Amino acid sequence: MRRNEAADLRCDETRMWRYYPELLESPVPRYTSYPTAAEFGPDVGANDFCSALETATGDVSLYIHIPFCETICWYCGCNTSRTNRPERLTSYLDALHREIALVGARLPNEARVRRIAFGGGSPNAIAPTDFVRLMLSLTHSFHLRDPVISVELDPRTMTPAWADALAGVGVKWASLGVQTFETRLQQAIGRDQPAQLIEDCALLLRKAGITSLNFDLMYGLPGQDISDLEATLERAIGLGPDRMALFGYAHVPQLVSRQRRIDASALPDQKSRFEMAAAGHRQLVEAGYAPIGFDHFALPADDLARAGRLHRNFQGFTDDDAPVLIGLGASAISSFPQLLVQNEKNAGRYRMMLSQDRLVTTRGVRRSADDRMRAGIIESVLCSGRASIDRSILTDAAVRLAPFESRGLVEIEDDELRLTSSAVPYSRAIAAIFDSYRAAAGSRFSSAV
Repeated sequence: MRRNEAADLRCDETRMWRYYPELLESPVPRYTSYPTAAEFGPDVGANDFCSALETATGDVSLYIHIPFCETICWYCGCNTSRTNRPERLTSYLDALHREIALVGARLPNEARVRRIAFGGGSPNAIAPTDFVRLMLSLTHSFHLRDPVISVELDPRTMTPAWADALAGVGVKWASLGVQTFETRLQQAIGRDQPAQLIEDCALLLRKAGITSLNFDLMYGLPGQDISDLEATLERAIGLGPDRMALFGYAHVPQLVSRQRRIDASALPDQKSRFEMAAAGHRQLVEAGYAPIGFDHFALPADDLARAGRLHRNFQGFTDDDAPVLIGLGASAISSFPQLLVQNEKNAGRYRMMLSQDRLVTTRGVRRSADDRMRAGIIESVLCSGRASIDRSILTDAAVRLAPFESRGLVEIEDDELRLTSSAVPYSRAIAAIFDSYRAAAGSRFSSAV
């Protein structure tokens, strides 16, 4: 089948999406891990993390968290604060260098770092020279094996000096927080950034050697309608990013206090969100992007579109198959086959603990055999739209699957569950059926679409 024929088929499938509000009523996690962070507890700590580190082998990925931004956007649920106190930023970086050394010393030589991701906040809230120093620390403390380096960037603080730093250390992948090109919507979420700024930033990154450029975009913003989303996507497509992520805005002011500045009365209702998700999916596919999972898209030549098998982690959908992800920085999460752990969230306490040369893990969860089996099911449902499921689990889930099956959203044959092409907007709700913790934690999560 030729590419344009495949795209036409996917667009036809998107037009077949039908809205079943009763299947989207319950808030569900985004499942960047399983168990989710809502299940983390204080009974798992530094000793557990240390033991997991000391037995890690094979490929390892690193995530470095920079919890600072020059300005704070109202919609943002990230652990971040303003860079309005230089001494606080300096002391945080000192602590981060110390953590890199402590963690690296405990990782066996057999562990090979193949990927390094910088996130935030905004990594380019720090000086480009400080970014280069972090890379030097990682090179000194870990066994790097020609890693792919990626970084999240705020276009508002992107400079030629930062582009030079990215080129100097060999960064190839970058992600820009675009969200929307519509001025009035930017103002409604506290993120003013002229379209020309985005265009200049994209050009600067291409000249710096970025080969895979991602735009993060959002629907469900206050006052947004389909025409706003279509205009933003049209402009984004014209800039030619290799990847795009189209997220539904998660309004949870009870958990993220800065979101109280957003006019909740102007938020689109669930049906409007559904229609925007469908329209955005269709527009990106028509433009030649391959759909990845339920909210990522990539051009056919990009590694994400060419991946034989997808995975899901704290960066979303990925082709990273490393069994170990080590998080560094305040609030960063590390993932091991039998353990999930999180660093101290408060940057002040994080700095204090590292001033005493202590590992900063403060909470987590041990992954039981059942957890690992369910994690595999959930990842398969979200990444490939199908999953082989143990008969006992499938039998237990039958009643909850029935409403999706009766509407033609899932098919079950023998011990395999398959999502039909019209089930994409329901994939998180379907995955949640296999979450044994969900009943107790559902109120902490965002809309299912």
